[in-house]
Amino acid sequence: MILHIDMDAFYASVEQRDNPSLLGIPIVVGGSAKGRGVVAAASYEARRYGVYSAMPMKTALERCGQLVVVPVQMDLYASISRQIREIFHRYTPLVEPLSLDEAFLDVTGCQALFGSAVEIGREIQQAILAELGLNASVGVAPNKFLAKVASGHAKPRGFTVVEPAKVHDFLDPLSIDKIWGVGKRAEARLGQLGIYRVADLRHADLDQLTRTMGRSSANHLYALAWGRDDRAVVPDREAKSISHETTFHTDVSDSEVLQAILLRLTEQVGRRLRRHDRYCSTVTLKLRFSDFQTLARSATLASSSNSTNTLWETVRDTLLPRIRIDQPVRLVGMGVSSLANSRTRQLGLFDDNDGRDSQVDQATDSILDRFGKNAIRRGTTLES
Repeated sequence: MILHIDMDAFYASVEQRDNPSLLGIPIVVGGSAKGRGVVAAASYEARRYGVYSAMPMKTALERCGQLVVVPVQMDLYASISRQIREIFHRYTPLVEPLSLDEAFLDVTGCQALFGSAVEIGREIQQAILAELGLNASVGVAPNKFLAKVASGHAKPRGFTVVEPAKVHDFLDPLSIDKIWGVGKRAEARLGQLGIYRVADLRHADLDQLTRTMGRSSANHLYALAWGRDDRAVVPDREAKSISHETTFHTDVSDSEVLQAILLRLTEQVGRRLRRHDRYCSTVTLKLRFSDFQTLARSATLASSSNSTNTLWETVRDTLLPRIRIDQPVRLVGMGVSSLANSRTRQLGLFDDNDGRDSQVDQATDSILDRFGKNAIRRGTTLES
């Protein structure tokens, strides 16, 4: 059985935990409203006003006049994330982090030691609350897709179990947008086929679905509607690639907002590479548009690197220009692959520059780890 554990409004909840005066009021974590500020996280109080992550700060403030904006403390969130993962590893070595605030856990081989998957999930949820003062939602299911849908089923503080014999009972009533990757445009196209619920998709004519959505998307949607997902949980240390992505609550057309989010994702990937002494040779950019079309572009580096500057220059100057963005974007992601450690990495002719970048990264990481509170920040991330 697989667990998907998702922290509830993670960044905002950390700020409310550490500053009780913020409890019960709408807050967002992110850049200021000046320039191109972006919401990194929104409390549940703010979400009631229609404020969500990745939203321009100006829009968020227009929707909620009493909104409190709190600066990002990424080092603090990363530190707490490590504490959360330490709790996970008490129960299983098979932990696949998706971001700082969510992860998959495969507890199939641990149930003889710690009890059923449900018992393990309950213990982890309670341990996070007792030790860290934070709430998490948990999904327990036979595979990763079902576990992720389940964890979001009853947020916050949710705990949802999908038994193998009741997969269809769980999925069938759900609206079609609960399927991974179904945005507003895809939802509208499926609606033209009379598909509004997962049950409708499960019983749809696959040929007709293929003509409307394309073969790859149709097969993907059809498999998920039947609850099929054979992907394994891949622990961080065994991963052949590292990536971060985010799905926007509202499709985004603003190129500066897209770049700000992409830079934030690139910084996360870079720090993760360095934390695990990994270097990459391939950088990949992924965009999913409002019509469900997904495009990915990759570039091979002259020599392997874990420099945030190198990664960002590759994304911004090489990969972004290769994708024509002529419609709103639903999802954006950045990843790296062809990983090696410091002993096996391939060196290039121009590693002096990369070495200087490495010194900058090490200094930046050290400052963030030591001082926090936005002690240092690259331009264009959450404000400019």
